[in-house]
Amino acid sequence: MHITVFPDARAVGEALADEIACGISAAGQAGRRYVLGSPGGRSPRPTYEALVGQVAALRLDLTGLVIVMMDEYVVPDGTGYTPAPGTAHYSARRFAAEHIIGPLSAAAGPKRGILPDSVWFPDPADPASYDERLLEAGGIDLFILASGASDGHVAFNPPGTPAHARTRTVELPDSTRRDNLATFPGFSDLTEVPRHGVTIGVATIAELSARAVLVATGADKQRAVARLAAADSYDPSWPASVVAACRDPAIYADQVAAGAVTSRNAPYLLAQRNRPSSASPLRPGHPGRPEHAPTT
Repeated sequence: MHITVFPDARAVGEALADEIACGISAAGQAGRRYVLGSPGGRSPRPTYEALVGQVAALRLDLTGLVIVMMDEYVVPDGTGYTPAPGTAHYSARRFAAEHIIGPLSAAAGPKRGILPDSVWFPDPADPASYDERLLEAGGIDLFILASGASDGHVAFNPPGTPAHARTRTVELPDSTRRDNLATFPGFSDLTEVPRHGVTIGVATIAELSARAVLVATGADKQRAVARLAAADSYDPSWPASVVAACRDPAIYADQVAAGAVTSRNAPYLLAQRNRPSSASPLRPGHPGRPEHAPTT
């Protein structure tokens, strides 16, 4: 896959936020919702921060924005699993409230923020209903993706995930749990990291996303970028390679993360300035939202 390389993480975030803002605006003008696939963690934070500025500058109305969260930690409840407490420092619900919903809604202004019923999470009691809900919504306009640094997990899909995997509850391997020690510094050691999570599936991402952009920044993502640059299809040993199976894929990396790629003859594009991708929903040639049900 081709990699678009930006000077730093801030430039990555600004470029992707430009594209998302264009998409939100276009969807609003068309009278429909804009559905954004949204991970938690370190990698997408510069995008969310830049999008706050775009929302304020363009005076975007976010009442038509749907936030689709990728995953959530779960804990046993005796008969199955229940989401981790929303107040937990590692909770996806807390991340969404503090880094996405709160800042974006504040930037949009009174009565123009994200609606409470427009923030979606997979349900460990009925994971399959998430795929159904996304299909009924018409799919995902753009999914922000990120790769685990050491094992290539995407959402909570671990190495070895088959291409047909859909939303489900999974046991988390120690490699993913160790990666998340860095993501959530509130964990003091591996024993505190939950062992299970509910996650959107790689098939769900590939089949229901009109566009997918994987963001990778920092030195610890060099291995991930190198693996993804070599991918031309989904590789179960590195689940983040699902980006290669999506309709309109892109990888945005900063120069540090792309170091191993730019030092050899791998395909990459050095971004000259921050602007929406040529595949932005406002530009000709965008493939549009998925129109067909997932295949099994």
